[in-house]
Amino acid sequence: MNDLLKIPRLVIAGTGSGVGKTTIVAGLCRALRDRNLRVATFKVGPDYLDPTYHAVAAGSTSHTLDGWMMGKEAVLSTFTSACAGKDIALIEGVMGLFDGASVTSEEGSTAEAAKWLQAPVLAVVDSSGMARTVGAIAHGLAAFDADLWLAGVLCNHVGSKRHLDLLREASAMVPVLGGLPKDNSISFPARHLGLHSASYSALDEGVFEQLGRMVAEWFDLDRILSIARSAADLPQAQSPPQSIPAESAERPKCRIGVARDAAFHFYYEDNLRRLRKLGAELLFFSPIADSTLPPVDGLYFGGGYPELHAQALSANTPLKAQIADFAMAGKPIYAECGGLMYLSSAIRTLDGTRHSMVGLVPAESVMRDRLQALGYVEVETTVPSILGPAGLQFRGHQFRYSELQGLPESFDCVYELKRRRTGDTVREGYRNNNVLASYVHVHWASNPSVAAGLIASCCAARRLA
Repeated sequence: MNDLLKIPRLVIAGTGSGVGKTTIVAGLCRALRDRNLRVATFKVGPDYLDPTYHAVAAGSTSHTLDGWMMGKEAVLSTFTSACAGKDIALIEGVMGLFDGASVTSEEGSTAEAAKWLQAPVLAVVDSSGMARTVGAIAHGLAAFDADLWLAGVLCNHVGSKRHLDLLREASAMVPVLGGLPKDNSISFPARHLGLHSASYSALDEGVFEQLGRMVAEWFDLDRILSIARSAADLPQAQSPPQSIPAESAERPKCRIGVARDAAFHFYYEDNLRRLRKLGAELLFFSPIADSTLPPVDGLYFGGGYPELHAQALSANTPLKAQIADFAMAGKPIYAECGGLMYLSSAIRTLDGTRHSMVGLVPAESVMRDRLQALGYVEVETTVPSILGPAGLQFRGHQFRYSELQGLPESFDCVYELKRRRTGDTVREGYRNNNVLASYVHVHWASNPSVAAGLIASCCAARRLA
């Protein structure tokens, strides 16, 4: 067996958030697909939104590579497995090239991921109102870390072909390999409260096609491909041994219902993959449209936009009643962020309207017009739960505009949650019998036994049914 991964790859980094990394990755995906190349896409950091744009542009699932939540081994394993059958990999960075979980180290940064993947980096710069300064920016990025290979610059918001020529002339040390002109007709829609997903929006397919044509016209694709192909062969990461019987491919150990529609679709693909590898069959359903649950042993509610669909979710009383009965029967239900909001008593939207929800967590989810929590967290379970024994430690991320109000002080909280930036600890992880709901989006690569614990709880429910 060949233990080297031979795949061309590029990291598309940026000088900061909002410079156009996602737009350029989407355009590159389409331009490369127009050359009949199969593109694997990845996102550094905890973002579950940009990957939805990647997926539409590349025509295949995009995967998260988060150094702080996953660790090096899991990042390399995810990258290796997702590159199977692909011709080139594009990895979009997070924030600026050197930004991550710490301001004093590269932990969780794009630079860290680029080194782990031994990948050349192309830096995206917003070049509006800029000429010679692009050279200073490129020089600074290249000189900041000598172990990083900054192979080129991609400019966004270029004024004209002449402007692009000036930018190329100004950056002598690091070549400018192309630039996208500002074009409002191809801009992505504004994000709802800082969030917007490509998968469930009215985003026209033509936007991606136009981006691909513009990249083909304005970028030096041949040179970009040459840089990608010059990446060294990468040692293959070894996937952990499969801990499920061979017959499980035909006879699942358990079935888990996964909520997936316009209201619930924030899932780390690696989490779903881990459940499948452990023997679970995943059956997807829509809390908006479906009146009955699929025949399952456990339920998984991810994050999303339940507040945007609160009226429809509230009106689907048959499904809410079934979920409540499912919980009363002692079957496991796991929910994150938007899922927690759905399992609460009600969602109160920004206009003050109260929409009744499932009621398994006795509190209201109240929307605010500003962030209520943002950042990495470390979690330790204080008592046994559907995820496993007390003392489980794992990592996740919060990004939310809602808060719980009216939760009884005596209500069972099983998480001790520590915020990465401040070190503050709070009680979280709301438990009601075998229901566990939290605002934390957990990446199970931080502790694979969490996925195994959920599977075990679903298997136990199946045996008792």
